[in-house]
Amino acid sequence: MSDNKYLDAINASKVTEDDAAVTAAVQKILDEHEAENHTQDIYKFLFNTIDLTTLESTDSPESVARFTEAVNEFEEQYPELPNVAAICVYPNFAQVVRAVLGVSSVDIACVAGGFPSSQTFEEVKIAETALAVEGGADEIDIVLNLGYFLDGDYEGVCDEISELKEATRDGRLKVILETGALKTAANIKKASILSMYSGADFLKTSTGKGYPGASLDAAYVMMQCIKEYHEQTGIKIGFKAAGGVSDTKTAVQYYTLAKEILGEEWLTNEYFRIGASRLANRLLGDILGHEVKHF
Repeated sequence: MSDNKYLDAINASKVTEDDAAVTAAVQKILDEHEAENHTQDIYKFLFNTIDLTTLESTDSPESVARFTEAVNEFEEQYPELPNVAAICVYPNFAQVVRAVLGVSSVDIACVAGGFPSSQTFEEVKIAETALAVEGGADEIDIVLNLGYFLDGDYEGVCDEISELKEATRDGRLKVILETGALKTAANIKKASILSMYSGADFLKTSTGKGYPGASLDAAYVMMQCIKEYHEQTGIKIGFKAAGGVSDTKTAVQYYTLAKEILGEEWLTNEYFRIGASRLANRLLGDILGHEVKHF
C-alpha cells in the first residue's frame, strides 16, 4: 500500500481533530453518564478487564512466578468474583507465566518489539515477538514507531505493524500509540487509523514509561476512530487504557466513554481492557467494602 492510500484513509475520516471540542465532548459524556456507572456490577466487570501488569527492571523469574501465583490464589480465595483478564509481563517471562498460571480464563500478554521505545532493528522486534508467542503469549503489546510517524513515514509505520502482526500468528496484537508523546487529537487520530489498517486488534493508549499515560481525551479520539472503522469495515477493534489508571473512579470514566461511544457490545474483556498494577487491589477493595492487598 502506498503512502497515498494511507493519506486517503486519514483524509476520509470524519473524526474530529479539534482538541477543545474533544475536551468538551468528554466532559459532557461524564457529566451526563458517569454517576450511573458507579455500581458493584460495573466494578466487577472492570476488575475482569484488567491486564495485571509488572514491567520493572527488577522483575525476575522468581518475582514473576509469585506475581502469577497471586492470580491463581485469587481464583481460590474469591471464587464468586471474575478474575483479571490477563497477566502482562516482559517477553522473556512468557514461559514462566505459562508454567505457573493455573487459571484458563486468564490470558498471557507480553510487551515486545523494543518496548517501551520501539527503538531497535525491525528484525529484533519480529524475533522478540515470535519468541514471546512461542513462549506462551496469547497477546502482544507493541509500541507504534513514533520516529517514523513523526517523520511522516506512514508506510514505514504500517509495514512494521503488519510484520509484527504476522509474527503474533494467532495471537492478538495491541498497538500502543503513546498518546502522551503524540499530544494532539490530530496525531492520535492518524496513528489510530494507520494502526487499524495495518492489522492492530487493539488500540492501547500508553506504555506508562517516560511520557504522560492514558488520558480521557485521547481515549475519546481513539474510540471514535474505532467506531468509524467498524462502521466502514465491520471489524471490531479493542481499546485498552494504560498508564496511570490506578483508581476506581478513573476506571469508571473510561468505561463510561466506551459505553457511550462504542456501545454495549464493546463492554466485554475481549474488546475493553485496562492495563494496571495498583488498580486491582483498589477495585477489589471497593467491591468487598474494605481495604485489600491481594496483589
